[in-house]
Amino acid sequence: MSNAALQHNLAVQENRSSRAVRFEARIVPDSSHTLFAKPFPRWKRALDVVGASAVLLAASPVMLAVAIAIKVTSRGPILFAQKRGGLGGKPFNLYKFRSMSVDAEARKAELMKFNERSGVAFKMTNDPRVTAIGRFIRKTSLDELPQLFNVLKGDMSLVGPRPLPKTEEKSYDHWHWRRLDVKPGLTCIWQVTCRHDKDFDRWVRLDLEYIEKHSLWLDLKLLLQTIPAVLAQRGAV
Repeated sequence: MSNAALQHNLAVQENRSSRAVRFEARIVPDSSHTLFAKPFPRWKRALDVVGASAVLLAASPVMLAVAIAIKVTSRGPILFAQKRGGLGGKPFNLYKFRSMSVDAEARKAELMKFNERSGVAFKMTNDPRVTAIGRFIRKTSLDELPQLFNVLKGDMSLVGPRPLPKTEEKSYDHWHWRRLDVKPGLTCIWQVTCRHDKDFDRWVRLDLEYIEKHSLWLDLKLLLQTIPAVLAQRGAV
């Protein structure tokens, strides 16, 4: 083999090795999220603040009623907080109205065999941990309303890939980490098109499609499409 060919092969191998190192770093988002996260547009933050504030103001009577219903029908706190993966995998506390029994997290492991979704995300139609009022607020997506405070805090956006529990990220395939390149959101393409779909890989592909195409007009379109999707209770349990 000539020196030129040998040098070429060495360069190719070095380039592959360099890419492999970068890729391995890519799958440890907590330590490298600032390197891979995409810049957050100013228009998106403005839309988040205005939109979240308006919905919170309009929904405050409903939120108060839900809080009272939870308190008088089951033991435990009104709100449920859970560590989720944010921008670049950086953890944050996601807030929901509590729709399950207080020991729900402890019982999750025993119910994993009933998981109806392929991949890492957990979904069970007749989840025994769900309370009576919890079943209603999950069906109507009212349990998600406290996440508007996450949006105001800057942990989330109105539109973006849905954040998953940190405990589920350990089961990600390498390419799944790309969904953490932007802030997570309340709604995205998957939520308004095929929320009933149990294929996690398809969910991630739609998240990546949003990341590649996101714009002000796409965000507005998805927000408008979310309203009929919620009213129709598509994919809600």
